[in-house]
Amino acid sequence: MKAGDVIGPQTFESVDIRAGTVRTVRALPEARHPAWVLEIDFGPDIGVLQSSARITAHYSAEDLVDRQVLGVVNLGTRQIGKIMSQCLVLGFHDEHDDIVLASTERPVPDGCRLC
Repeated sequence: MKAGDVIGPQTFESVDIRAGTVRTVRALPEARHPAWVLEIDFGPDIGVLQSSARITAHYSAEDLVDRQVLGVVNLGTRQIGKIMSQCLVLGFHDEHDDIVLASTERPVPDGCRLC
């Protein structure tokens, strides 16, 4: 797909994007690019999922703990170095190709689904 391609509502609704709170952060030294391993609480229905995120340019570990983020929770798992990434944290590339996290305007309950 390229920018501007049209998808149907059913395709969009199949992507499960949820709000979650980062509980722990640790370095992933074996990654090819600097990355953090995040444990994110997506509420009681989904629980805590782990994700590898290449967001070290803008975010220290201290910046991330207790921060609410958006993540896709239904992509399955993917091996990243020695860890299994269970969700995809969402963000945007800035002018230097570093990632800026997508987030909610105001806090919402963990597990709240993007609509």
